[in-house]
Amino acid sequence: MTTETAPQTSAPPASTRQPIMAALQDNLRDYGLVLALLAIMVFFQFATNGVLFKPVNLTNVVLQNSYIIIMALGMLLVIVAGHIDLSVGSVSGFIGAIAAIMMVNYKMDPISTGVICLAAGGIIGAAQGYWIAYHKIPSFIVTLAGMLVFKGLSLAVLGGASVGPFPAEFQLLSAGFIPDFIGPMTLIAPTVDAAGKVAAGSGVVLHSTTVVIGLIGIAAYLYFGVQARRNREAHGYSAEPFPLFAIKTAVIAGLVLFLTYTMASYKGLPNVLVVMSVLIALFVFLTMKTTLGRRIYAMGGNLKAAALSGIKTERLTFYVFVIMGVLSALAGLIFAARLNTATPKAGQGFELDVIAAVFIGGASAMGGVGQVAGAVIGAFIMGVMNNGMSILGVNIDWQQVIKGLVLLAAVVFDVYNKNKG
Repeated sequence: MTTETAPQTSAPPASTRQPIMAALQDNLRDYGLVLALLAIMVFFQFATNGVLFKPVNLTNVVLQNSYIIIMALGMLLVIVAGHIDLSVGSVSGFIGAIAAIMMVNYKMDPISTGVICLAAGGIIGAAQGYWIAYHKIPSFIVTLAGMLVFKGLSLAVLGGASVGPFPAEFQLLSAGFIPDFIGPMTLIAPTVDAAGKVAAGSGVVLHSTTVVIGLIGIAAYLYFGVQARRNREAHGYSAEPFPLFAIKTAVIAGLVLFLTYTMASYKGLPNVLVVMSVLIALFVFLTMKTTLGRRIYAMGGNLKAAALSGIKTERLTFYVFVIMGVLSALAGLIFAARLNTATPKAGQGFELDVIAAVFIGGASAMGGVGQVAGAVIGAFIMGVMNNGMSILGVNIDWQQVIKGLVLLAAVVFDVYNKNKG
């Protein structure tokens, strides 16, 4: 007796569309952030008749938001750990006031002043972290009290008046640019008339050091991105489809190249951007490559499980607020250097922009979720919106309304994704 077997048919090749769609859904927040930033920039570029992308304006966007981005790095750790810090604006203003008194009234040098101020910020963060970590007082209450205390101390230290100006060396922290060690690079020769005068706006001369640093940064981003993808595949983890990876990498590299060219055609990289870039790289390493970073995420994801696994959650929470205090102090110094004076109202409302940047960047209000890149992009989204609306002449009251709606939309989107998952 013979039995007939069904003819063997080769299985259809796996569709590449499903993995791509799945990757898009899994990384919707990450891709959406980059696309949102690009869309906002393009919108304001057209709405402002090309003012947004002018070199001087893009440089101002970086300078105006550097202190927000620096505080957002610390706030990311705080929120990932499951807490909140409402005092960062008042602390930064208070540190700026201390710096002004030390340098203007007591003629202390900027370096000594900076070290003392950063230490003071760490002590403030430690004081708040102590009550939160070891006495279990909600961070909302402790930092709300801190916001009021340091706002009052700023008024007391300054006597209700502005103090300045600062020494020129201190102003370089926010207003200075890195020198061109290589020499200018002439891309397009300027036009010279018969009288020997250079026509205004003619020619393109680039800051060579800025160009080199930008190209090195792009090469490093490409290298580490490819290496990370290979490592995931080598260890059996799923990686995003190559077309998406290539598109995302090309968009980010192109954006960095554009910013590099724009700044190189102006005065080069601002000093504060170098400081900010170093801090971003440090926090990326901290959150992704260190045991401390993994423990912060574990603690924010499930506090009891983290404690039962042996993580010293009290000490970890204490460290997180110390870091936040130091970064608030640094932001206060940068802001004071930018204004060239310390004012009683310095830092007012900073905490709202910082918290909004972190939540827009994808951090979860429940803790345990968030990325450094997302917080930085979120801060730039807020910064570009502020700058664009100011150029368009939008009243400050409507600016607050729009920013509030954007923050609400980001949190609603996060909650929707969690409920859907």
